[in-house]
Amino acid sequence: MNELFITETHARLRTLLAVGYALFIVYVSLSPFSGWREQGLDFADVLSIPLSLAFTQFDAVVNVLAYIPFGLLVGLALRSRLSIAASVIMGLACGVALSVGMEYLQMYLPSRASSNVDVLTNSIGQLVGVLLAVRITAWPWFFVRLMRWRSNLFRHGKEMDFGLALLALWVFGQINPSLPMLGNVFISAAVRQPFVAPLPELFDWWESAAVMLNLLMLGTLLLTLLRIRGKAVTGLLLVLTMVAAVKFVSAALLLKSWALLLWINGEALLGIAMGMLLLVAVLGASLREVVRCGAAVTIAYLVIVNFVVDSNTPAAAMSVYHWHYGHLLNYNGLAQTITIIFPLLLLFHLWRIRNL
Repeated sequence: MNELFITETHARLRTLLAVGYALFIVYVSLSPFSGWREQGLDFADVLSIPLSLAFTQFDAVVNVLAYIPFGLLVGLALRSRLSIAASVIMGLACGVALSVGMEYLQMYLPSRASSNVDVLTNSIGQLVGVLLAVRITAWPWFFVRLMRWRSNLFRHGKEMDFGLALLALWVFGQINPSLPMLGNVFISAAVRQPFVAPLPELFDWWESAAVMLNLLMLGTLLLTLLRIRGKAVTGLLLVLTMVAAVKFVSAALLLKSWALLLWINGEALLGIAMGMLLLVAVLGASLREVVRCGAAVTIAYLVIVNFVVDSNTPAAAMSVYHWHYGHLLNYNGLAQTITIIFPLLLLFHLWRIRNL
């Protein structure tokens, strides 16, 4: 019975993650969601044009890589319910249907271009992800250890599955290198002249407060998920280390050389230090007290980032990139959206577990 329960809760989490990633694809594909109009295009003609007319190596690689995680998550979710063959067929069909739907809707967006190459490369990425999922599920030793690890570390239940998906959402939003560590305001430093030192900027105490509250929101989430609350600090440090490592790598790949370490600043370091101290202070609190504290922290964060801290648009960060593809602007817009909806979803999570 316990083994069946663990399998079902894993399937639920995989489904939540797959749905979340599908929403990410929808956002990136249809952003900025404005200017919809008929452009006189026929989708059958879009699908039938020669592939060579619309092929670019960069877009092909991005499209394949973008759909591999979706194929992996869909494949893992389906494999817990269906056979290998059915999982591959259904998983591929999900990716093809999503890609075709996005390309069809892009015909009505003047800022986007529909392409049969995108459908093909997206489908290839989906197939690779599904096959990878099928291969992974053929390793029973891996899943037994993974389920045992999760069972010992995290609490069970659909509320906890939602919380784990929320944790993945926070991480996904924070790995953007044009956002400061745990910050919400995009880096918008002007292009610098060679050998010219930048002007010193005033220390922003409100930004440190926002970073501290962001860390406390994440810490509160971990306190509600972990079986042993004493591991919350260790878990938080592991999450922050992973985010920092991914930020550094993505900054090295995407940002200009002088902007490589702009995502880590004095405001972020002070906010992280203060947040860690406050988190240690609430480790011994009851779950009800943690929920109340988390709700207060989240509301304070919403007030500060929406009414106190200066904000800017995702386009303001484009000067720090050495790439200028539209994908980056869409990703920055997604990161901004995550910083807006995460506190609201966290409040919903805290409300659901208030009586547990």
